[in-house]
Amino acid sequence: MKSLAAVLLSLAILVGGCSSDKPEQPTWADEEVTFDADGLTLHGTYRHRPEGHPAAAALLISESGNTDRNGDNKVAGPIGNMRQLAGLLSDRDVASLRYDKVGTGQTGLGPFKTKPQDVISAVYTAGATSALRFLAGRPASDPARLSVYALGEGTIHAMTLAGDTTPGAPKVHSLALFQPLPGRYLDIITNRVKADGSPETVATWQAAVEEIRATGTVPTNLPDGLGSIVNPGNVKAVVEADKIDPLSLAAAVPAGTPVLVTCSDADS
Repeated sequence: MKSLAAVLLSLAILVGGCSSDKPEQPTWADEEVTFDADGLTLHGTYRHRPEGHPAAAALLISESGNTDRNGDNKVAGPIGNMRQLAGLLSDRDVASLRYDKVGTGQTGLGPFKTKPQDVISAVYTAGATSALRFLAGRPASDPARLSVYALGEGTIHAMTLAGDTTPGAPKVHSLALFQPLPGRYLDIITNRVKADGSPETVATWQAAVEEIRATGTVPTNLPDGLGSIVNPGNVKAVVEADKIDPLSLAAAVPAGTPVLVTCSDADS
């Protein structure tokens, strides 16, 4: 027993000596950053290691609507999914940038304050493009290992970035598409109306879709709350969003790109 105790004591001293020399785990910093996109200053959080070699890095793009960099929404509340995702990635040694898109958080509307009707899909894509270029240029980011994680309508901009062939555009190594849009904007709404609406409501909505696509105008007094989906105040943005076909964007993603896709029947 004395011999065993001596061995255990020796091991304890040895382990203690090794632990005192063990390098500390790298710490991660949440740095407040800004970058510009066509005259709009976007605010974001760059989570990275202040010291060490460049790491893989991910751009995080939030859901549509009034959803900020953290995934919090004024209607749904403090969801925090993008903030949690940034922490999950850093646990796996991946830096990240998440940002307040136009109309949310510290970014706000900027030059669009007097013309909010001009905030269309292209404005969000421009923001995402600037965000990826900013991320690629950070010293702590490895430009050869850039990924884009996006949720819902944000996946439109993620796939656009992956298929970007503009000279100097950062190459997207991989994609994570959470609940990506399965079709054109108005087609998605039409499927919802068909599932829940009366025959009269469906017919009225389908006629409205034809008018929106043909003339860029929307009928007044749409039934059953459909006017909250598209109305004279947002029809310009709806028309531009409806022009985008997610399937065409997916087809333009370079062959061989690793892609994680999630789908759920529970997500309406």
